[in-house]
Amino acid sequence: MSRGSVFALAGAIALSSGSAVLRAQSDVVVSPSGTIRTLTQALQVAAPGARVVVKAGVYREPTIVVQRPVTIAGERGAILESDQSRQILTVQADDVTVRGLELRHVATSFVEDRAAIRVQDATNCVIEDNTIEDAFFGIYLARVDRCRVAGNRLRASKGRESASGNGIHLWTSNHVTVEGNEITGHRDGIYLEFVHESDVRGNISEGNLRYGMHFMYSDDCRYVANTFRRNGSGVAVMYTKRIEMTNNRFEDNWGAASYGLLLKEILEPVLYGNHFTRNTVGLLVDGVTRLRAERNDFVDNGWAVKLMASAQDGSFTANEFRGNTFDVATNSRETTATFAGNYWDDYKGYDLNRDGVGDVPYHPVRLFSLLVAQNEPVLIALRSPFVTLLDLAERVLPSLTPETLADGSPSMRRLR
Repeated sequence: MSRGSVFALAGAIALSSGSAVLRAQSDVVVSPSGTIRTLTQALQVAAPGARVVVKAGVYREPTIVVQRPVTIAGERGAILESDQSRQILTVQADDVTVRGLELRHVATSFVEDRAAIRVQDATNCVIEDNTIEDAFFGIYLARVDRCRVAGNRLRASKGRESASGNGIHLWTSNHVTVEGNEITGHRDGIYLEFVHESDVRGNISEGNLRYGMHFMYSDDCRYVANTFRRNGSGVAVMYTKRIEMTNNRFEDNWGAASYGLLLKEILEPVLYGNHFTRNTVGLLVDGVTRLRAERNDFVDNGWAVKLMASAQDGSFTANEFRGNTFDVATNSRETTATFAGNYWDDYKGYDLNRDGVGDVPYHPVRLFSLLVAQNEPVLIALRSPFVTLLDLAERVLPSLTPETLADGSPSMRRLR
């Protein structure tokens, strides 16, 4: 090696060592036995862009306020604990990351929305891989842009809706990604209001008191591959335009007023590839314009689809209906919804030309379902011979069920 090469190599090593020293100097360490023993102290001395490392231990201090761009990284066993009277962590700066912490015990308040982590008036925040136990609100984002909430685990046990807040709560925010979180025991697992152009992906929201997810006035958002299981009700969507819900699972949402998915006063929603399984009502459509439902599975629900008279110009294509007590119910004799190419396990038609499409239309609305809609207690007669005879008579001579609500090209075989 030439002398010039040796000097170049030595310079590169020195530069690399210097960068490592600079990185080490930018770390501020919080430790129960160290020089800096609270996160508040650390944030007072941390330079913008610094990393604050929180060592294992239980830290109890007044509400921690982050007012400069930093990364807060908790090592395993780093616990921030509230004294039950206040919020734990408030972020009021751009470019803040909070990662790897465990946050505990935020008490219910009826005058303020206390949260374990609250971010407000900020951009580019990252809240990931945290564990939140027994909080009123878990993660609360207000007036944020381009933030990411990912990989967090939230568990609450307040027991009553009135005493519980939401797990992940977004208000007046844009371009937010909520991904891979697990939420249980809250009022609503995920709540969005006035949120636009955001993604909710791969979350598991189960065992929440009211809704697995609830959102209003949140246009142009996408909901992909989430699971909403055993909640008071699955998901409620209200007063919103242009949403896409793809490959989600709505499971085991049972109760007198429970459903997998409620769409109310919605414009142009798209439902594609979702699974509605073992819900009292799989999909409730009320005041919805131009719904497109394609390749969804409705399996073992009480009512697969309830289609209200207020729904306009919807289409149901290539969906599967299997094992439901009622496939479709409606409160109207007229409908503008169209059904085509769906699989109905109760279809008794024939296929003479063997093209896989039934030769006679299928009318999915049972006469008995119309009677139940008028007087629910008659549901007790569901398994009686009278109802069987009623269904048979209606198939032979349809007269009372909606003529326009029919699948003109039912599939003779399973689609998936």
